[in-house]
Amino acid sequence: MRRIDPYNIRLFITAAQAGSIVRAAQQEHIAASALGRRLSDLEHSFGTALLVRSARGVSLTDAGRVVYARGVRMEEELQSLLREVQDLGGEVRGTVRLYANMSAVVGFLPERLRSFMALHPGAQVQLHEADTRDVIRACLDDRADVGIGVQTPVPAGLQSWFFASDPLQVILPGEHALAGHSALGFAEVLREPVIGVHQGGALDRLLHERSEALHQPFAPQVWVSSFDAVCRMVEAGLGIAIIPQSAASAYAGASRFVRLPLREPWAARELALHALRRQPQPRAVQALIDSLQG
Repeated sequence: MRRIDPYNIRLFITAAQAGSIVRAAQQEHIAASALGRRLSDLEHSFGTALLVRSARGVSLTDAGRVVYARGVRMEEELQSLLREVQDLGGEVRGTVRLYANMSAVVGFLPERLRSFMALHPGAQVQLHEADTRDVIRACLDDRADVGIGVQTPVPAGLQSWFFASDPLQVILPGEHALAGHSALGFAEVLREPVIGVHQGGALDRLLHERSEALHQPFAPQVWVSSFDAVCRMVEAGLGIAIIPQSAASAYAGASRFVRLPLREPWAARELALHALRRQPQPRAVQALIDSLQG
C-alpha cells in the first residue's frame, strides 16, 4: 500500500485554493519547484492525476475534487488533534490562524503581534488579510481561529471583543482649498473629486450607503486597492479620500498631507475581534485573543 504524506495533502489543498502552484508556494513558504514535485509524488501515490496544469494555473480533476474534499477534513482533524495535545502542556504552543482586515494590518496589529510573539515564542500566527465579510465567514467556516474586522452584527455562533477605535478621516493635499477647515462633513467631501479604495469592501459599501441617504452620488473616477495607493493619488492632486485614522497615520503623516476628522456620527468606526464560540478556547487561541485586546 502506498503511503500518503499529510504534508503533501496540505500543499495540494493550498494549491487547489490558490489556483496556482506559484501562489501556493508563496503561501506555504516553499520553492515552487519543490511544491510541484510533492504534488507529483501525491498523484503518483494515488495513481491518477489530481490537477490540470495550464499557463493560467491549476484546476481539479474529478479525482482531485474527491481528494480535496476529504483532504480538507483530514487537515482540520489533524490541526484539531495538534491543538488538543499541545494544550496538555504548560507552554502556549501551536499555530493560530488569524484573518484581519486592511485597517488592522496597517494600523494596530503589528505591534500587538510582536508583543504576543515575544511573550509566547512557542506559538505561531498565520496571518491572512481579508475584507471584514470574508473575515467573519472564515471564522464561521473554522478557517480562522481569530478574526479582526469592522464592528458589525455577527451570527450567534461567534464571540466578539473590542479591538480598537479607528475613526474615519478625510485626507487632502496640503494646498487644498478645504485644508484650513477643522473638520469636514460627508456632503462637503462628495462635492470634491474623491479617490475610491478597495471597491466592494466594507468602507466602500459604507460610503455608498451614506451617499445614497444624502441623495448625492459617490462616484470616484479613480479606484485603487490599498491605503498607501490612495495616499499617493491624493498627494498627486487627483482628489481627496476618506480612510481610517490608522491608515492615515501610517501613510499620510507627512506635512504635504492634511488630515481632518469626518464630521459624521457614523465616522466613529470601531474594530472588533471575533472567534467561534468555544468553551474553552484552545490555549494558543485564547492567549492571542487576550493579547490582542491589549
